[in-house]
Amino acid sequence: MENEKTPIPLSTDECEKAVGDKLGQSFDLLIRRCKIQSTNGVFFLIDGMCDEIKLIQSVIGPLTDKHFLVEPGSTVNEKIKSVFYKGGGITEKHTIEELTADVLSGCAVLVTEGSGCALSFGIQGYAKKSISEPQTEQNERGSREGFTDNFKDNASLLRRRLRTPDLVIEKLTVGTLSETPVLFCYLKSKADKHLVDKVKKRINSIKLEAILGAGYIRPFLDKKHFSMFSDTGLTERPDTLASMLCEGRIGIITDGTPFAIVVPYLMADYFHVPDDYLTPVYYATFMRCLRIFCFIVAAVLPGLFVALCLFHPEVMPSDIMYEISAAENKTPFPVAVEAIIIHLIYEIVREAGLRMPVAIGHAVSIVGALVIGDAAVTAGLIAAPMLIVVALTAISSSVVSRLHETVAVMRFGFIIIGGLTGLYGIMIGMGLMILDMSSVAPYGIPFTAPFSPYIRSAQKDNVLRRSWRKMGSSAINIDEMRV
Repeated sequence: MENEKTPIPLSTDECEKAVGDKLGQSFDLLIRRCKIQSTNGVFFLIDGMCDEIKLIQSVIGPLTDKHFLVEPGSTVNEKIKSVFYKGGGITEKHTIEELTADVLSGCAVLVTEGSGCALSFGIQGYAKKSISEPQTEQNERGSREGFTDNFKDNASLLRRRLRTPDLVIEKLTVGTLSETPVLFCYLKSKADKHLVDKVKKRINSIKLEAILGAGYIRPFLDKKHFSMFSDTGLTERPDTLASMLCEGRIGIITDGTPFAIVVPYLMADYFHVPDDYLTPVYYATFMRCLRIFCFIVAAVLPGLFVALCLFHPEVMPSDIMYEISAAENKTPFPVAVEAIIIHLIYEIVREAGLRMPVAIGHAVSIVGALVIGDAAVTAGLIAAPMLIVVALTAISSSVVSRLHETVAVMRFGFIIIGGLTGLYGIMIGMGLMILDMSSVAPYGIPFTAPFSPYIRSAQKDNVLRRSWRKMGSSAINIDEMRV
């Protein structure tokens, strides 16, 4: 049977053979024999994943010291657990499967002759990325610490910001082969129990062999029907996740990924940044309005420009329309085709700059700006007004970078609709976009809340941000938006 567990043999020789067979005689498996008083022992560890200095100082040194004495009626394992090892966690393992799982996690595991069990020492010391500034969520006045690839470091970053016993961080294991640690975080006093159980059930139901990042888990937490918008969000900032947990949401941290998943995530969250709470109220409100405007511009402006040029020239001032018409007549492509081509080129340049090494990425941007921009207009391949529209669209898209994937696809849809049906199609397309937003209800909470349905108590931190004097006394919980 596949689920049968193999007990740890009483003989260290048999245990050594069983572990070697289980791990396929891997080159990085280190097996070190030692003598503990008059008892034979053997250590199992993976080279490069265990802190060898801590192993020698905290474990091997005391155990092999001549002053280590086992009292009559006691065993070596009992003596170790009660007296000597004062480092990290120490646990007992009774099967070969449990032993190898701890060894592969970076623990040092000791098996003594005749004990029939193993002692696992939590002294991991593998290489990891240090804490650095977030790369995707820049801010001006807030914290400069971002999540790392190590889930334990991420848990400590969260604990430092929420020093309360209400913070629950449960460790789940996902992936039949990778056995990836996943941290399930929430506040007991804030999170709805039904929401906690539902999200945890979805994570435990994941049947994948390997979980190598947060992107593997996110689809299982999302809605089942197709939509351009997601039920979940990502954040690289511990302070942002802490604020989300204070609103009754759930955070999911995956080992190997410097991003935490936030469940549920609403449309309004895309337009909030940490700097909003560190700047004057009037400026934060202005910037939130600007971000909403930039989202609409990034998605709709190219399609609107095409629709006005092809179907509704009378809407624009005659002088401006004359200049646009004169510039477009010099190009070999229709306006709609030209818009699609230039936006495809923009996405290619953006992707190349993102994937290329940093030293070369700047050169890609310069080539894109000079050759594709200036030279294409001079050669008459692209009209200058269209290039201005693309530049405005690109800049606006960068303002709401967390919505770039959604906006990039919607932009082409609006260009095609505008080129075929004009303003009428643009209005229908915007209606479908709003309908799509309204159809998303992550875990019973409308995606468009607190805009629709209108929740008056939540408006003090929606588009308009009130001062901390007015917000601090009555913070809204995400469960209050449930329909």
